[in-house]
Amino acid sequence: MGIHNIGRAAGVLLHPTSLPSGKLDADAYRWVDWLAEAGFKVWQMLPLGVPLAGLSPYQCASAFAVNPNLFSLPPSPLAGEGLGMEGTAQQPCTFDAWYDNQKHWVEDYALFMVLKQQYQGQEWSEWSEPLRLRDPKTLFAARGEHAEALAAIIHEQYDCWLQWQALRTYATARGVALFGDMPIFVAYDSADVWAHPERFLLNENGAPTFVTGVPPDYFSETGQRWGNPHYDWAYMQTENFQWWQQRLAYHFEFFDLVRLDHFRGLEASWMIPSTEPTAINGYWQKVAGDAMLESLQASMGNIPLVAEDLGVITPEVTALRDKYGLPGMSVLQFGFDHFDDNPHKPHNVRENTVYYTGTHDNDTLQGWFTSLSEEAQQHVLWVLGIQDAAQVTDAMLDTIFDSRALLAIIPLQDLLHLGSAARMNIPGTVDNNWLWRFDWSDIPDTLASQLHEKLQGHQRNERELTSDTTRHTSRPV
Repeated sequence: MGIHNIGRAAGVLLHPTSLPSGKLDADAYRWVDWLAEAGFKVWQMLPLGVPLAGLSPYQCASAFAVNPNLFSLPPSPLAGEGLGMEGTAQQPCTFDAWYDNQKHWVEDYALFMVLKQQYQGQEWSEWSEPLRLRDPKTLFAARGEHAEALAAIIHEQYDCWLQWQALRTYATARGVALFGDMPIFVAYDSADVWAHPERFLLNENGAPTFVTGVPPDYFSETGQRWGNPHYDWAYMQTENFQWWQQRLAYHFEFFDLVRLDHFRGLEASWMIPSTEPTAINGYWQKVAGDAMLESLQASMGNIPLVAEDLGVITPEVTALRDKYGLPGMSVLQFGFDHFDDNPHKPHNVRENTVYYTGTHDNDTLQGWFTSLSEEAQQHVLWVLGIQDAAQVTDAMLDTIFDSRALLAIIPLQDLLHLGSAARMNIPGTVDNNWLWRFDWSDIPDTLASQLHEKLQGHQRNERELTSDTTRHTSRPV
């Protein structure tokens, strides 16, 4: 299901940890009900993976496993009992059927987590050599020794999947599509790298030869050194991108749409020698993203991906996005400079776009506007055609909803007119991120009906695409 299948619509960005309980329990169902009542057709969230350190969902222990702490899980039954499942988004599926489809990753993930616990959380590169290098006899012995713990972890992942299918079925029945997020790179200290080092650029000791990041730019004099290992694209191509196909297939068991973070990394990646402390001394290297997307399309049909194409994007990246008909992203907070060709300005936003007031990395609208200089604030008011600063959030919501973009996404914080204290993440920092939660008492009783009426006025409740999608109330900059 791509955004064209959803129609001219609106959605809300809210990670499950921001629900009042912080879990996908009864609050998640109540949230879906509220979205449907308010006329929203999409629930977007951040990656569901198992965070390695802290709470960031962008550095995880597996590219497949979901975080059991997001779920209210029952005690795991014995492996192989084969629980039946009724009324899910998939065909009824027992544990055995799920396991057969997922054993390519879940066995390695379970062993990785058990060994990591045995080594007090140390990176796998610090484990004993037989485990680090996956000596077959040593792994066989470890699986025997920890059989019960491995079965529990595997069943835990099944239970998460099972609970999610029930939630997805509930959302689908209420006309709400689920929109996920997939980091392009995986953490070095992950089951994926440990289990299949041949898929990554590592030396004979298993250490990365190059790491990921982005070069210096207007925002950072030294660039950003993320530190993930790079893919060995040549090797991945020899196996017809099997890992990518498996990864996407599992994501689409959870989501109707998936945002691919750092999409430009499928055209070329910034190669930073692992010995470099910053991202300055790197270089762009072309990669096989085109061949990978072609392979995915051949096996899966039109894939419902959204390309995160923010930042400095080259014509080659845009061409790759458009070749596969993928929607891009625009962010209204970035649309108030004096360059007329800025892709974030409402008059430049294409139909095949997901348009945001801000993402999880931005300040809230209220916080963003408050942080601007007086001159910049006056410019924002002029562009929006308003005079009162108290109207900024509502005017920006109307601008997003009124745009030609097929899908408009608003963080809940902006619907609630919250300030910087409700910000989800400040990039480049590690403390006090990913913590914000709302309470049901924060949502006014009349907000859902007000938003439903607003969305109807902007033709964002209709199931069918409308032709009148080019009206704009904001002034060109």
